Amino acid sequence: MKLSATTLTASLLVTVIAVLLIIPMMLQWERPPMDSTQWGSRGLGMEHIVNPRLAEKLKEKNVLPTPDDPVPNDGKLVKDDHENYKNVQVLGDLDTAQFNRLMGAITLWVAPQDGDNAGCAYCHNTDNMASDEKYTKVVARRMLQMTRTINSTYKTHVAETGVTCYTCHRGMPVPANIWFTNPGPKQAGGFAASRQGQNVAHEPIPAFAALPYDPLTPLLSKPGENIRIVATTALPEGTGGDVRKTETTYALMMHMSTALGVNCTFCHNTRAFSNWQQSRPQRVTAWHGIQMVRDLNANYLGSLANVFPPNRKGPDGDVAKLDCATCHQGVNKPLYGFSMAKSYPELSVPNP
Repeated sequence: MKLSATTLTASLLVTVIAVLLIIPMMLQWERPPMDSTQWGSRGLGMEHIVNPRLAEKLKEKNVLPTPDDPVPNDGKLVKDDHENYKNVQVLGDLDTAQFNRLMGAITLWVAPQDGDNAGCAYCHNTDNMASDEKYTKVVARRMLQMTRTINSTYKTHVAETGVTCYTCHRGMPVPANIWFTNPGPKQAGGFAASRQGQNVAHEPIPAFAALPYDPLTPLLSKPGENIRIVATTALPEGTGGDVRKTETTYALMMHMSTALGVNCTFCHNTRAFSNWQQSRPQRVTAWHGIQMVRDLNANYLGSLANVFPPNRKGPDGDVAKLDCATCHQGVNKPLYGFSMAKSYPELSVPNP
């Protein structure tokens, strides 16, 4: 049977379109072999799968800075040295030598670049170090309070490992993994305005799955929201939500899995996902992490709404917020569990 030129052209066009659709998918695929670790009893599917090639690349991205050598105390607190230290609102309880060591470390953690607005000048007017004229200094002050809160109040999540500015910043003024409220993709008006609850697979937060593209605003921006998709009564109203809330929860779980470089079995037992008694201990740690992130977004980053300039805000005018990837950056323990905080104990005391 002979095919017409029109039919051949149409077939070729369909083939080209199929290839163009498949290639982006193939770029997301991972070739074998994989490393597998069994975390539960046999037959339960409690396994952790790791791509050794991607794991090696993560190691390259988690190179640790060498902590500065400890310095002997000089016996004078910053808050008592009014001649040399003015307008120190957070770290005044430190010895002056300890304070200067920490300021040097923060410079390397956050703004090590060269230039007129790098190093100390990223936050300070170097002609008047006490001045608050740069918004970055006000932000840094609040971030120091936040760091102390994490290390002293949220040991249920960070344990004794703790965090420093470097945990999130990794030598950059703005951490690589932050987020804003997502207004969603542009779409036509009229009858085409509603997608009838259908999601768009285009955002990295839910791992490019066809799930809600902004699960973080409802679930990680404020305290108090229960993340529950399994009914607590015989009827589905026991969950207090509908399928959209379920999909939002799944989107958050996809984000957490990607952020930590793990699959569901890192926290959950595949035999009973909702059962806490049959879950791994990591689920409790993750729960405390969610409470911590909500607190930090609402009470620390959220408190800077009037400090950040418009160019540092999101499409809806909100400030940048943190999520699991901000600290973890692809590994289940930030910086593979190496504790920088122990070298800087001044970041682990409660705020005055």
